[in-house]
Amino acid sequence: MSKVRVAAFSISLDGFGAGPRQDINNPLGVRGLELHAWFQNTEVFNKMHGKSGGAQGIDNDFAAQSFENIGAWILGRNMFGPVRGPWKDNSWKGWWGGNPPYHTPVFVLTHHARPPVTMEGGTTFYFITDGLASALEQAKEAAKGKDVRIGGGVSVIRQCLTADRIDEIHLAVSPVLLGEGEHLFSGINLPKLGFTSIRTVSGEKATHFLIQKR
Repeated sequence: MSKVRVAAFSISLDGFGAGPRQDINNPLGVRGLELHAWFQNTEVFNKMHGKSGGAQGIDNDFAAQSFENIGAWILGRNMFGPVRGPWKDNSWKGWWGGNPPYHTPVFVLTHHARPPVTMEGGTTFYFITDGLASALEQAKEAAKGKDVRIGGGVSVIRQCLTADRIDEIHLAVSPVLLGEGEHLFSGINLPKLGFTSIRTVSGEKATHFLIQKR
């Protein structure tokens, strides 16, 4: 059965999923990249960037599992790039170069329309201006029975949780204290939404928590 999943989403020990003041030099906010050290060390990460080597083990296994059975993604506009307001032109095509790591249709939530962008490796970005429900509907159709992965950022995950549209969450908790930024669960009651923690695994550089709907 198709699921809507958050997978391999990194947060700090104090619950932040991104640092403050995102810009072209800080795609995940100031110090945000520190949350992802566990992933950047893996064989999976290197393969995504056309390189060999990288660590194997528990962290790598969770990284690999996060891509399994994914038929479409949903991203917030901030995850696609640092551009704000109306698109000045169509030159910005994401942080990832010509061959993004998605290899599926990706639905980007935005207030400003833009034609789809087709990239190498099977990734096409679609820009959705009529809200989360529409993005989820289109993503599920595009996924053709596979899972839809909510890639973030924090705001989009929170929207999905509030709308009760997420079935499963895998969090990678990094041993980092950010102190500020975008807090993932502030004001959200996960047990009230029906979630329970079903698995905890200590990796090499992060602790992995799997949370599912009862």
